[in-house]
Amino acid sequence: MNTLPAQEIKRRGVKVIELALKNGPVHIIKNNIPACVVLSEAEYNQLTRSHHTTKPKNNNLLQWVLGKKTSGHKSRNELDIFLSAERDGWDR
Repeated sequence: MNTLPAQEIKRRGVKVIELALKNGPVHIIKNNIPACVVLSEAEYNQLTRSHHTTKPKNNNLLQWVLGKKTSGHKSRNELDIFLSAERDGWDR
């Protein structure tokens, strides 16, 4: 995995990202936790081009979300348990 600490970007600037991108996508690490991934313009275009069917039509996000089919149903209790576990992980 091609990683780069956020502190290194602060010290050396954007040039360090440009150099790291020569080896593929760059995973930015902040406080020892993966924070984001930087892609080259070509990789980004390839990614968005291959998933063009998932883009909202007419830039109307609400219509796109409402038009998505659900993959299953969970009870309120199941969702509460899932969200509680998810939130507990935020404090790490």
